[in-house]
Amino acid sequence: MHDTIIIGGSFAGLSAAMYLGRGRHDVVVLDTGMPRNRFSPQSHGFFTHDGSIPSVMLSTARTQLKPYSTVRLVDGEAVSATGARDGFSVMLAAGDVLKGRRLILASGVRDILPPINGLAERWGTSVLHCPYCHGYEYADHRLGVLYAGPASLHHARLIANWGPTTLFTNGVDVEQSHTLATHGIAVETAPIIALHGSDGRLSHVELAPARCARLDALYIAPAIEPRSQVSSALGCAMRETPAGSVLAVDDRMMTSVPGVHAAGDIAAFPSMVARAVADGSLAGAMVSQSLIFDT
Repeated sequence: MHDTIIIGGSFAGLSAAMYLGRGRHDVVVLDTGMPRNRFSPQSHGFFTHDGSIPSVMLSTARTQLKPYSTVRLVDGEAVSATGARDGFSVMLAAGDVLKGRRLILASGVRDILPPINGLAERWGTSVLHCPYCHGYEYADHRLGVLYAGPASLHHARLIANWGPTTLFTNGVDVEQSHTLATHGIAVETAPIIALHGSDGRLSHVELAPARCARLDALYIAPAIEPRSQVSSALGCAMRETPAGSVLAVDDRMMTSVPGVHAAGDIAAFPSMVARAVADGSLAGAMVSQSLIFDT
C-alpha cells in the first residue's frame, strides 16, 4: 500500500512528488509522457525559467527526484480508480493495479482544436492561446484571433496590446464589431479554410472564397476536457469555466472525494506553468499533513 499515487507526471505532479518525497512518504507517480505544453518550443513567464524548453524542465525535475528513495516514477496510464480514503485502487492500461492511501490527480487536460487545415500542426508555435506565455515574441507582428464565442471580443482587445490585430469571425455575424474598430481591431468575416507557412510558422491564412490574409500568429481559445477519466470514475465534482469543466477543489487542493486531491490544469483555469507548480506543491504538502495527522 503506497502512501500516495500521483496520476500525471508533468509540472503539477512532479512538484507534488517533490514535497511528498521530502516528507518521507512512499509515492508512485504515473505518467504517459504527454504534457500539455509539449507542442511549445519554449516556456515563458515562470520565474528563473523564462525561455526554457518544457521537456528539459521536466527532465531536470525527474532527475532531481532521484535522491528521494521513497518516490518512484512509472511510465503508465491510469484508466480507472475505485475505493475510498486509505484504500484506493488504481487500474493501469497494462493491467496492473496499484493500492494507495491518497490520490493526487494531475493528469491535465486536452485542448480541443478547431478542425481547420494546418492549424493543429502550428499549435504551440504560431497558433497560440495565451499572450503572456508567447505574445512577447510576436509583438508588433500581424496577429489574428479566431472567433469562438462572445468571449473572443475580449480576447481580441487583449491581443491588440501586442500588435495589429484582426478578429476572424469565421462566417459568424458578430455584434459589437464596431466597438472593436474603435480599438483599432479589424474584423474579417470570411471563413478560414486553411493555414499556411513552413516549419510550424504561419505566413498567411486562406479564406473562402479564394483569397488570403497575411498573418504571423493566430490566437485561439480552445475548449478543454480532462485527459483522464479517473476523476469521473471516482465521482469527483466538476466546475464550469469558459473553456470547459475542471475539477472543483478546496483551499487544500482536495476534491469533493475525501482523500483525492488534484492540481494542475485539470483543476485550474486559467492555467500556467507557475500555477501548476504552485498548486502541485500545495497538494503535496496538504497530502503529507493528512497522512501524518491521519485527517
